[in-house]
Amino acid sequence: MNFDWEYAFSLFWYPPLWQASLVVIALSLLSWSIAASLGFILALAKLSKYRILRLPVAAYIWFFRSLPLLVLLIFVYNLPQVIPWTRSYLGSPFIAGLLGLVLSETAYMAEIHRGGLLAVANGQREAGRALGINYTGIQRLIVVPQAIRIALPTLSNQFITIVKLTSLVSVISLAEILMVGQRLYTQNFKVLETMLMVALFYVMIVTVFDNLLKLAERKLDVTRRKRPSRQSAMQASSSSSDSSPAPAPHLSSRSIEQSEIVVDARSINKSFDGVPVLKDVSLEVRKGETVSIIGPSGSGKTTFIRTLNGLETPDGGCITLNGDVTFIKNPNKPDRKTQLPRTDQIKNIGMVFQQFNLFPHRTVLQNVTLGPRYHRFGNANLIEQEALAVLEKVGMREYANKYPHQLSGGQQQRIAIARALAMRPSIMLFDEPTSALDPELVGEVLKNIENLAREGMTMIIVTHEMAFAKKISDRVVFMEDGAIVHTGTPAEIFENSNEPRVTRFLKDFNVS
Repeated sequence: MNFDWEYAFSLFWYPPLWQASLVVIALSLLSWSIAASLGFILALAKLSKYRILRLPVAAYIWFFRSLPLLVLLIFVYNLPQVIPWTRSYLGSPFIAGLLGLVLSETAYMAEIHRGGLLAVANGQREAGRALGINYTGIQRLIVVPQAIRIALPTLSNQFITIVKLTSLVSVISLAEILMVGQRLYTQNFKVLETMLMVALFYVMIVTVFDNLLKLAERKLDVTRRKRPSRQSAMQASSSSSDSSPAPAPHLSSRSIEQSEIVVDARSINKSFDGVPVLKDVSLEVRKGETVSIIGPSGSGKTTFIRTLNGLETPDGGCITLNGDVTFIKNPNKPDRKTQLPRTDQIKNIGMVFQQFNLFPHRTVLQNVTLGPRYHRFGNANLIEQEALAVLEKVGMREYANKYPHQLSGGQQQRIAIARALAMRPSIMLFDEPTSALDPELVGEVLKNIENLAREGMTMIIVTHEMAFAKKISDRVVFMEDGAIVHTGTPAEIFENSNEPRVTRFLKDFNVS
């Protein structure tokens, strides 16, 4: 039997095949869109800390991933026999096919989205919380855009899978491509010729949408954008630094001693898995004072400053910021409700993280304006102008339209400082701001922090830069084994300390 090429090619102009292709496209797009949306909601529920949300979702995903789509389609199409009132809806093969595909694909989409959500670093959420953004805002502005970009290649592949799965809907008599082909070859028995063209139509649909989805991936993937050349970056940095305003003089020790207490942490305790990390830690910081917290790794320094802005919830104690109680919990009175920081209290505390935690899907300017826009500090133009002024202050205005991956580590940390300052904080927290930087990049970040100290910004700095702590601090706090062991002026700590544990710690540092 000869292959009838003329007949095969004639099917390319056969109207029912094109009409069937439109049915496949509509069914695929609707199934993919609805399943992707519902799957994201299920993914959030499965990652919830509440079992009442997690367990039903886990059961749904397990069941519909286990059930063959063909069986599901037949069941849905015949459901009106059991539930008559559904006949007006499920009597349509298109609606029944759509429902079957959505029920099945939502389970797969949920797992794809869950993978995307888990891939977003927790530091991104913490950076949002440090800006005073609530859970919904963090998901909408920070997590979801990144999770979708991460999951998009897999979501795109799932769309192609759905296109091919639409061929199964022919079992409930939907006139899609395969059904039209079957009707043809049962009439003329030209099976190979007909199925060749059926395959061609599927390939054309998949190819077109595959390229469209790849284009969307490239548009969303900002990490593909090139870094500026080293020479241009140095020139921009130089020009920005040269135009930075001269720093204001630092508050004198006497004015600090007479100023009000803006940070008052009392009897802070914190344990992880039963292991005490903070043991009855108390600290007062006055307005305009720069306090450096030093000590060996694992001594509780970072955990302590994270309790001040609500990133860690203490097991007990009281925290007062600017005369306003932000946290209180009495472990001896478990029936008394724990008071947690409010959004308006958190946004008044700037936080600079060790790992920068810039939002990679946003430009430098968008990173800096995100918090002020969310909290509506003013109209868009005012917020942008203030953000540019803050970027100018840290010598990074020239990079306003760059993305974080296009910057060096030192530049990223300066942007992180600018992002915190754009919130107009009265208190700044620094969590080892230079420990993730190459040695040659440390100086530019420390210079920015030093300028803030001269301007009278209240700062608490966790650092291993002993020479810097000695130079910048009004007071130095030494922590070890979850407790404050010693506190004093830089001279008392670095030059005249009679505390053996402090002396042992400092002997390996060259502090001049």
